Amino acid sequence: MPKIRRHNLPPPLYDHLLDRVQQRNISAQQLRLMLRWMDTQPEVPNGRWFKRFPELIVCGEGELIKTFLVPSQTPTGQEVL
Repeated sequence: MPKIRRHNLPPPLYDHLLDRVQQRNISAQQLRLMLRWMDTQPEVPNGRWFKRFPELIVCGEGELIKTFLVPSQTPTGQEVL
């Protein structure tokens, strides 16, 4: 199982993630929770996956985080605990 890639993200993906943080008003506190989780180097499925936080849902595919959702949105894929 892959681990989340934290470096050398494709520039369009990085721009997309920054846009979602702004558009969905994701707080610094939620981003810190996500980064602490990422510091544990969690393994994620090869396909689509998501991880829930109190005010944020991180969605990815394989080693890449693909987008951020708010709790009222519905993620797809396997939930990572």
